Amino acid sequence: MSQPKRAAALRYDGRDAPRVVATGRGLVAEKILEAAREAGVPLREDPVLMEALATLELEQEIPPELYRAVAEALAWAYRLSGTGPPQTPARPDQAIR
Repeated sequence: MSQPKRAAALRYDGRDAPRVVATGRGLVAEKILEAAREAGVPLREDPVLMEALATLELEQEIPPELYRAVAEALAWAYRLSGTGPPQTPARPDQAIR
């Protein structure tokens, strides 16, 4: 018997670490994937990363142990979509020279 499909979604605004905004299995996973397809979000199969993300709470920032894996997934998605990461606006206490 095959395992039910699983899915997770991340949000990254360029300021803090990416956050988990959805996780699910079965029908919920299908809805997450459908919403991503409709929004033009690239879909990546990575069962190991999926399992790690599924252990996190919704809206939780990814922990440092997942930074590299998530960075690789985000870089892949940006390359595929032809975009780049969000630009972080300079804070008032930061000088640009």
